[in-house]
Formats: sequence, structure tokens, C-alpha cells
Amino acid sequence: MTTFLLVPGLYLGGWAWEAVAAELTAKGHRAVPVTLPGLGERAGEDAAGIGLAEHADAVAELLDAQEPGVVLVAHSYGIFPSVAAVDRHPEKVARLVIVDTGTPETGEAVVTLMPHLLEAADGPVLRVPTGLDPVHGVPEAEEERYLRLITPHPLRTVTDPVELTGAWLKVPTTGVFCLANGLSLEVARALYATGAPRFAKLAEPGVTFFELPTGHYPMLSTPVELAEVLVGAAAGEGRSLLGD
Repeated sequence: MTTFLLVPGLYLGGWAWEAVAAELTAKGHRAVPVTLPGLGERAGEDAAGIGLAEHADAVAELLDAQEPGVVLVAHSYGIFPSVAAVDRHPEKVARLVIVDTGTPETGEAVVTLMPHLLEAADGPVLRVPTGLDPVHGVPEAEEERYLRLITPHPLRTVTDPVELTGAWLKVPTTGVFCLANGLSLEVARALYATGAPRFAKLAEPGVTFFELPTGHYPMLSTPVELAEVLVGAAAGEGRSLLGD
């Protein structure tokens, strides 16, 4: 049995992982969907007082409460608090699975990489989206649930820089690329070919990759397939960057 800690992206709570968690549980594993401070059922918390450190603390506390061998799954924005937590507790994590996003460098904020997010700033929060692009392949019923359950996202979590020691780099990782959103093994190979130090880890032993023919929200569009990928990732399966 593997424990999967499931960290969501912007605007989402642990509810976004319900279908994936059910699939993992049916396969005999333990799934722990995470709702970060100020989001989901915790949306009543003071958004102005919640920054990236509070989100990183929340993930780190959950990690600290588990036995070693956790597979930490981070979707999109979730990689920022997740990589900060892994950096503190690398001994707890058997594998970091990165769903349709990259990894930050120390000192970077989410808006460093995605400055357009500031267009949604409304006081201490980011306003919720009005819908999902059809390219993401989310079924109508799931999109309706998404729009009903998403909550404004604390602004400081995307403007605060992440501080890392580099300890997380020793943890095996798996990238899950969602092809309809533009990320793929081909893109990763092109990034690695630039020779930029931040992409060196992509080709290291133990780093694997999967591709899913869906958009940026595979937990909503293809939960069964995503659960299968997560189980495979936990077993060290997947393609290497340069091996095929």
C-alpha cells in the first residue's frame, strides 16, 4: 500500500481529487486529498493572512504526519508549496509527481512564471475563473461542479517567493504532461537541450514521465487514467527523457 498525498492547483480544494482518490483506494492504496488554507471548505479563513509559507507549512505538516514512503502529487500551482515541503522533509517522500507543470527555482514566485495571474487580483485574492476552456476536455457535469466549488485564491500565495535549499532535488520525480495543454516529452527534451541548469534534473536517473491525452485538469477529465499513471509512477514506471 502506498500513501498518495494529493495537492491541488489554483482555486481548488481536496474535492477536486475525489474521483482519483476513489480509484486509488479501490486499488488498495491510501489517498489523502489536501485542501490548502483559504480554499475549498477552508475558504472562510483570512485570505490576507495566507501566503505561500502558510501553504507550504500545511503540506509539510501533513508530510510530517505520514510514515516515510509518501508519493506527493502536486497539480499546477500546487508544486510551489509541495516542493517547499519536500525540501524540508525529503526523507518522507518516495517520489514527487508533478502534474502538468514545471518546478520553481528558489526565489521565484508563481507570478514570476505566470504574470498574467495578476489580472485576476481583487484585493487579497485572485478572482475565480468563469469557466474552463473546452480544450481541457472536462465533462459538462464536472465543469458545473468545478464552477460551484472553486473559491477565490489567496493572492500572496502567488506573489511570495519560494525559498529552497535544494534538498528536494534528491527525491525521485515523475512528470505527468497533459498534451492538450501544450506540455509533452518533446517540449521537455527541447528545454533540456537548452543546457539551462534548471532543466538538468529532467534527464537524471530515476526521473520518469507520462503523457495523458487530455487538458490541464486530468483529475476532472480523466481520473481513472490519472490514477493508473500515479500507481505506475509510484512503482518507478514511465519513460525517461532521453531513453526513447
